[in-house]
Amino acid sequence: MSLAKEIEKRRTFGIISHPDAGKTTLTEKLLLFGGAIQKAGAVKSNKIDMHARSDWMEIEKQRGISVATSVMAFEYEGSKINLLDTPGHQDFAEDTYRTLTAVDSVIMVIDCVKGVEIQTEKLMEVCRMRNTPVISFINKLDREGRDPYDLLDEIEGKLGINVHPLSWPIGMGKDFRGVYSLYDKSLRLFKAGGQQLHEEAFKFADINSPELEKYVGESYAAQLREDVEMLDDLYGPLDVEAYLNGDVAPVFFGSAVNNFGVKELLDTFLKISPAPKSRFLDETKITPDHKEFTGFVFKIHANMDPKHRNRIAFLRICSGKFERGSNYYHTRQEKKFRISQATAFMAQDKETVDEAYPGDIIGLYDTGNFKIGDTLTEGEKGMYRGIPSFSPEIFREVINKDAMKTKQLEKGLNQLMDEGVAQLFNFELGSRKAVGVVGQLQFEVIQYRLKNEYGATVDFAPMQLYKACWISSNDQKKLNEFISSKQRHIARDKDNKLVFMAESKAWLQMVQDNFPDIEFHFTSEF
Repeated sequence: MSLAKEIEKRRTFGIISHPDAGKTTLTEKLLLFGGAIQKAGAVKSNKIDMHARSDWMEIEKQRGISVATSVMAFEYEGSKINLLDTPGHQDFAEDTYRTLTAVDSVIMVIDCVKGVEIQTEKLMEVCRMRNTPVISFINKLDREGRDPYDLLDEIEGKLGINVHPLSWPIGMGKDFRGVYSLYDKSLRLFKAGGQQLHEEAFKFADINSPELEKYVGESYAAQLREDVEMLDDLYGPLDVEAYLNGDVAPVFFGSAVNNFGVKELLDTFLKISPAPKSRFLDETKITPDHKEFTGFVFKIHANMDPKHRNRIAFLRICSGKFERGSNYYHTRQEKKFRISQATAFMAQDKETVDEAYPGDIIGLYDTGNFKIGDTLTEGEKGMYRGIPSFSPEIFREVINKDAMKTKQLEKGLNQLMDEGVAQLFNFELGSRKAVGVVGQLQFEVIQYRLKNEYGATVDFAPMQLYKACWISSNDQKKLNEFISSKQRHIARDKDNKLVFMAESKAWLQMVQDNFPDIEFHFTSEF
């Protein structure tokens, strides 16, 4: 198959939402359609011993939440789909922000009972920064939720994007009858507890056909005809170009847990969503059909297989063809590496890949050569743009509780920081280490993983810190003076960059005023 055909058949997208909106459940159902799993797992249940395939870390099974992005690839109707299930919990938002740099489009899940929640707004901001195309799936229609028109208004108002419904619900909660597809003029009837595949679809070229009453009853048929007429007047046909530019979000309704409305979503998604897109290598625009291979690392995960203590770098392929056993140029280290092992993913199940194409996400076994944001090419120099580290919000000092395990602690902290779980700051004076995170729950995850994966036990002591600011200056002499005058507050991050640890907002402002030649940065990418 030619490179152009391989690119055309690929779709790489992320699933985003507020926690508990049904994101991981939807992922499971999409995998079910792809034949990747035979039966969908449950995210939270005492009765079910089969957990969701994408929540495979022990801590995820215990908590019933996703704490790390998982990558799954499957084939469906001649297309190769790469799906990334992201954590919804805000404490793990940075993993999600990084993942959004590696996808070409997004499916956003919204709970029909709660509507648009705060974390969805934040994630949507990241999508808007990149004009990522978004499809919205309004979930949990088998529960008593809000009026569909109100939900559409709320998405437009809170997320600042125009909507375009492509399916419409008939009833809701215990009166939920089914969904009418405005896209392909067909009706799907709802049966509760539909765990397995395929709800029946009835084609309705003419919605005024008296057949409709037979399926949904008189009052629902009348209501549906009225709604469809109104929606046709309001929205007209879908402008696919506006969706691809990130200006319009098509909307689907369904119930992921009952596997309802998911097939329509997937079928329509394949017809309208973008194939792999161009990206910028420094200032150069690289198109997917560019002959030479390029790609970037957007995530690193240590100990995916605790028995083998391995680290895997997740690489998004941007152009050309990847071939296992080839030598590729690592632009940050300025040297070539032979990639002898690469894997494709099905959550934590992996299989060896001999070749891969733009849009694919592959795992490279790593002994510590890769960092998040690294670029691999066939010789071209430059870095793919846009994977920053943000200044953390909460800081704790690392207290080692077992001096015999100092080496394990060092190794564990370094590997977890390379994954981007949190940020580590080593103070220049003394041997204090501070861990900075976006949310409280990350400390629990770090503590749990250090103990279970590295045998190191730690406590985290509170610190009076407001912000970590990366510092730079055009005048080296002034920078040296600043460092010596603020020695107690200077640390280095894991890349050895200088960081000023500010204790309060007012104090930071005063220091900025007193040292006008020093630049203070709130992301590490400058």
